[in-house]
Amino acid sequence: MTDQVLIFDTTLRDGEQSPGATMTHAEKLEIAELLDEMGVDIIEAGFPIASEGDFKAVSEISRLSKSATICGLARANYKDIDRCWEAVKHAKSPRIHTFIGTSELHRAIPNLTMDEMAVRIHDTVTHARNLCDNVQWSPMDATRTEWDYLCRVVEIAIKAGATTINIPDTVGYTAPVESADLIRRLIDTVPGADEIIFATHCHNDLGMATANSLAAVAGGARQVECTINGLGERAGNTALEEIVMALKVRPDIMPYATRVDTTKIMNISRRVATVSGFAVQFNKAIVGKNAFAHESGIHQDGMLKNKETFEIMRPEDVGLAGTSLPLGKHSGRAALRAKLVELGYDMADNQLADIFVRFKELADRKKEVYDDDLIAIIRQNEGEEDHVKLKSLRVVCGTQGPQTADLTLEVGGVEAATTATGDGPVDAAFNAVKALVTHEARLQLYQVSAVTEGTDAQATVSVRMEEDGRIATGQSADTDTVVASVKAYVNALNRLIVRREQSQVGYDTKGVSYKDV
Repeated sequence: MTDQVLIFDTTLRDGEQSPGATMTHAEKLEIAELLDEMGVDIIEAGFPIASEGDFKAVSEISRLSKSATICGLARANYKDIDRCWEAVKHAKSPRIHTFIGTSELHRAIPNLTMDEMAVRIHDTVTHARNLCDNVQWSPMDATRTEWDYLCRVVEIAIKAGATTINIPDTVGYTAPVESADLIRRLIDTVPGADEIIFATHCHNDLGMATANSLAAVAGGARQVECTINGLGERAGNTALEEIVMALKVRPDIMPYATRVDTTKIMNISRRVATVSGFAVQFNKAIVGKNAFAHESGIHQDGMLKNKETFEIMRPEDVGLAGTSLPLGKHSGRAALRAKLVELGYDMADNQLADIFVRFKELADRKKEVYDDDLIAIIRQNEGEEDHVKLKSLRVVCGTQGPQTADLTLEVGGVEAATTATGDGPVDAAFNAVKALVTHEARLQLYQVSAVTEGTDAQATVSVRMEEDGRIATGQSADTDTVVASVKAYVNALNRLIVRREQSQVGYDTKGVSYKDV
């Protein structure tokens, strides 16, 4: 009999904690809706105490959720737990997830003895259970916690009412054989362990997050915590798409099922990459650009004769459309709509109208518009919430310097223009932005890549900026590299403004610490 494995997605919480991966309120709601539609069992929608913005996002996602359980994170104190409950209580299926670091290293930070921490765990889990029937508890850094103490606190949490015990490999320290053994031993050793669900939460610091998660499932875990594209702090989290497809492809050795509709994977992967500003590496498993590409002669010959020679899954299984002819400037709305549906985007008429205009503009500059071109432009709408918007740009460059940029921006609803010089057109354009928008942000990354081949290809530009410890990433695409650069720069600035407002309103998600634990 095939066992059910619950998929717990934490893209909106742990994923968003990646430096620079700020999402707007509207983007969080959209990602939550896509996760709900694809069949994710539990959505960790955020850290309600972290900021007013996080609280509002978790609250609204809770109200809008159709089938998924909505979960919020809380540290081991009553204030966090009460705030979390206020955010998730309107969900059809709410969950409180509370945690505390249990390893020797983590116990030293709040300066709690083993006994003091044990009391704290009992009291806070009991408090959470009095508010909500569905309570998850996590001993942070569990894989480096002393065995006897880990058993002790897990038993305390179960007796206090936790219905799910999550075992986090917080710093990506463990290996698959240890991951499986740890879950198996806990189930065999701790009283009451057979009556609750064990979960696994792995980080990818040593590149073993997916392997460790699957090993934990083999050891008895029935919930996997993961993120879209493996987004997360440092080297990232377990990738949802890898877990789901591994179970789908290898039921012979892993007889476990999930509720996830795998044909929706590519669409949400692309969307998360866009809103987070974190591009998917080309050779990323399942969702990378090269995941289903075959270049060597031997591979191509085998594919032509029998696709199964070099493909263990079909592109269609993850929502990747087969290769088809590109669109051109003579293509109409019907052809564009059909192509967008094929790519996984079901657009309302007003959205289609806007995309059609930009498609025509691109088609006038580019002979052929490919799938990747459409994906690059489909999300280029300037958001209504953006504080800074690009209105016009003109640059003068060449061998005779200095290069100049004439720039007009809309800042807070008011247009402003300036001319600036620099060491190259991009530097001049960025200097013009600085002149119109006062900030102390430092440029950490500037990266350009072509969306498709050819001299008329769109350029995708990624910009990462840092200001007072806050990091934001912006991304944009255009056939004009300098225009794409300024759009990406402005996008990063807008995200920094959001991050700045979050930290001023309350706690900054990335700065939440052990204070008051």
